[in-house]
Amino acid sequence: MRIANAPCSWGALEFDDVKGEGITYGRMLDELRDTGYVGTELGDWGFMPTVPAQLQLELKRRNLSMVGAFVPVALKDARMHAVGEAEALKVARLLSAMAEEEDQSPFLILADANGTEPERTHNAGHVTNEMGLSAAQWTTFARGAERIARRVREETGMPTAFHHHCAGYVETPQEIERLLDMTDPELLGLVFDTGHYLYGSGDIDGQRVLEGLERFGKRIQHVHFKDCHPLVARQARSEGWDYFTAVSNGVFCELGQGSVPFEVVRDWLHGRGYDGWIVVEQDVLPGMGSPKESAQRNRAYLKAIGL
Repeated sequence: MRIANAPCSWGALEFDDVKGEGITYGRMLDELRDTGYVGTELGDWGFMPTVPAQLQLELKRRNLSMVGAFVPVALKDARMHAVGEAEALKVARLLSAMAEEEDQSPFLILADANGTEPERTHNAGHVTNEMGLSAAQWTTFARGAERIARRVREETGMPTAFHHHCAGYVETPQEIERLLDMTDPELLGLVFDTGHYLYGSGDIDGQRVLEGLERFGKRIQHVHFKDCHPLVARQARSEGWDYFTAVSNGVFCELGQGSVPFEVVRDWLHGRGYDGWIVVEQDVLPGMGSPKESAQRNRAYLKAIGL
């Protein structure tokens, strides 16, 4: 297992409601490398170079690998499927140019258009069944995800894995299960995100993270290490904070400061022979300190538990 990080840990998030201080991709990659990581995700389109030769040069001069890229699509709306497919293919073509023959292929990380539906955004971390998709919407959602994954595989050979995420329509364990049940495992894997799983499941003490790994283990292709602070999560739920308020208040904290049992996750991954990437993600926003220092502490924590 190799350890990567992502632009979101430097405040380069896809949401206009929460963004960090502006940072160049060059500085972000330098700090990522200097703090001990060997891979990165792409971040928003245009944050890093989108000309393959230029991006390849930037990665090689720092001895970094490209791990994958996050592509959000409003999959419940069939009218957005063609747009989402075009966006996914654009990103996948760039990622495939970064692939190295002897290395694992990067992943197209597909997700819902999180943070765009007011009800789901307002109730992230404490959604109810009544806030979910209808049966017809689930069918549209699943068919859209398969359509995009199929086209990405046909054109680039790259795998696609779906990222469950708070403030989207695939947040709770029940919603993850429904999507996986409705999609072809040969087309769509799962990105298991420890922090989003804990917060989205309504968990506080981290017990459900292992349950999630066991429940969805056969579909997990890619792993995000994100922590969730129990006190912030409890306050967010009791005071009815929306997703962006919770993130701005540090619900996703530095590794080891929250409730995710990372040593248990480590042992589960080792036991299953997982040899893919672990991507550290911590949404570092203004007022939360230095992203580089947080990245350094997160890497030191993982080293302390043998990763």
